[in-house]
Amino acid sequence: MLGAIIGDIVGSRFEYGGRNMPNFKLFTPECAFTDDTICNIAIADAIIKGLDYGENLILWCTKYPYPLGGYGSKFLEWLTSSKHKAYDSWGNGSAMRVSSIGWAFDSESKTEKEAIKSAKPTHSHPEGIKGAVCVATLIFKLRTKKLLKEDIPDYIKEHFEYDLPILSDVKGMNDTCMTTVPQAIQCFMEADCFEKAIRNAVEIGGDTDTTASIAGAIAEAYYPIPQEIKEKALKYLDNDMKAIVAEFFAKFR
Repeated sequence: MLGAIIGDIVGSRFEYGGRNMPNFKLFTPECAFTDDTICNIAIADAIIKGLDYGENLILWCTKYPYPLGGYGSKFLEWLTSSKHKAYDSWGNGSAMRVSSIGWAFDSESKTEKEAIKSAKPTHSHPEGIKGAVCVATLIFKLRTKKLLKEDIPDYIKEHFEYDLPILSDVKGMNDTCMTTVPQAIQCFMEADCFEKAIRNAVEIGGDTDTTASIAGAIAEAYYPIPQEIKEKALKYLDNDMKAIVAEFFAKFR
């Protein structure tokens, strides 16, 4: 989960821009947490307390109504409506918020079931659900060493029908699961450490906070996060968020 938060904060100041130069500074005063971090915290908190995912998303996102970059228009409609009806989305939000599920459960089948449950309150389209399952399952398999890094492309193709792109070929902006998830996985594939996965996601541009959030979530399951990066990222969170991060790590890490 912390990898997802770090990726969100680092990518926040570059969102919706073009490709970015290498060797950019990871943390600046322009960085902040966005809706990606809020939603990741909400899912982690729901796991800790045994709460409904959708209800806890509403609780946390209502608590933080104006994050940097705001909420997606459809998600905001869902959040502020009286019925909170799922809107059949295949956007990348379902995959962005699922990182803690990949850490919290002790079987692949349970991880998949919980990923589906976390997506359905909003992203009820099969592609939205698939994106969440893909990210959560990949985190689970990497952290439990049930999948080698070099075997990921074949695994992803066979089980999720995603083709991983070459990062140098990535162009334009796309915020669907079908595009963001493969790009984020490839950011991890072309990295040799946690930081490089985050940098890859920012360098390709586009929806940088979400791509870096997913890439960071995956990379955390394989590479150690440098202590300095952890400490700097946590400074952007308020005490309520820090408390959930600490409680989640104490319980599941």
